[in-house]
Amino acid sequence: MDFSRSAELQTLYESVRDSAKKLLNSDVVQRDHDNVFSKALWKTCTDLGVLNWSMPAGHGGADYDIATTAYLMEALGEGCSDNGLTFALGAQLWSVQSALLHFGSQQQIETYLPALMNGSMMGCFAITEKGSGSDAFALSTTATRSGDHYILNGEKVMITLAPVANIALIFAVTNPSALQWGISAFLVDTATAGFIASENVPKMGLRTVPFGNITLEDCRVSATQLLGKEGAGLSIFNHSQNRERALVLAPQLGAMQRLLDQCIEFSCNRSRADTPIGKHQAVSHRIADMRIRLETCRLLLYKVAWLLDHDQQCLTEAAIAKTQLSEAFVDTCNDAIAIHGGAGYITANGIERQARDATGATIYGGTVDIQRNIISGMLGL
Repeated sequence: MDFSRSAELQTLYESVRDSAKKLLNSDVVQRDHDNVFSKALWKTCTDLGVLNWSMPAGHGGADYDIATTAYLMEALGEGCSDNGLTFALGAQLWSVQSALLHFGSQQQIETYLPALMNGSMMGCFAITEKGSGSDAFALSTTATRSGDHYILNGEKVMITLAPVANIALIFAVTNPSALQWGISAFLVDTATAGFIASENVPKMGLRTVPFGNITLEDCRVSATQLLGKEGAGLSIFNHSQNRERALVLAPQLGAMQRLLDQCIEFSCNRSRADTPIGKHQAVSHRIADMRIRLETCRLLLYKVAWLLDHDQQCLTEAAIAKTQLSEAFVDTCNDAIAIHGGAGYITANGIERQARDATGATIYGGTVDIQRNIISGMLGL
């Protein structure tokens, strides 16, 4: 595993970071307060090529490998303090676009992928249901074959981008007797009759990305919208989750770097009794821990990226990275608040928003408890 970065890639990292800092931080405090998603900023990101990075050149992408894309996502997170926006971009890239590219027909890819990359369409990944939660395959949504169509019925909940998506990747049961191997996936146009998306659901953090529910009432979908084959839902889900589980957190590495830099600057400039507070171990040890977490998380995430780039199994490694990154981000935010004291608790300074956003990372993509189940299960427990 090569940890070196070329001068060209480092320059690109700095360009992405600086562009994000300049273009993507407008009104973030107010948008967070009002639960507002900015389509204009989404378009800015697509204009910067964010959703092209890991896509093949033959389809208009930049053709970067996964490790390079993760590195640039880290740069995006360092420059952009809007964690909701960076999370939403990763959710579409790693879950929807990746699944479409690997399982879609030529017609499906040509129809949807360019539009998803250029921002004229947005996509959501819809598997979670009220009765499933972390048991992703306990689905009640059904897809019944009717000639050259399928009739979909059911409800999905807490779906990222559901209120604004143009296309939804819906997982439904097509063969109940086959259990998890009887689940299929469909690309459903959200304008289809019987497809009902809720308004944005308010939440604790990540308020700048809309979450919502999807209701399917006799939603009639052409058989040509089946992604892959019947029963391929398990394979599609596992493919997307191996990527999304860890890589959607890549921007958090950049956020952790940003918080570390902010705390160092604050600790050097804030004095007590004519001594910078960074000279006190209560502060300096927190900052040291922030750096340790950051470096540990980087190693874990880029190992997963390397494994994916080399077509290696990484179920355990992705679960480890997801658990460590999400919990480390929470701890780093808490340390940043403690270092800043009252200033860290004030909304305008943005640190408390980072802490609220960080909490979500321990839940979405499979809770940290589920990740520990995966890890322990792979150890034979």
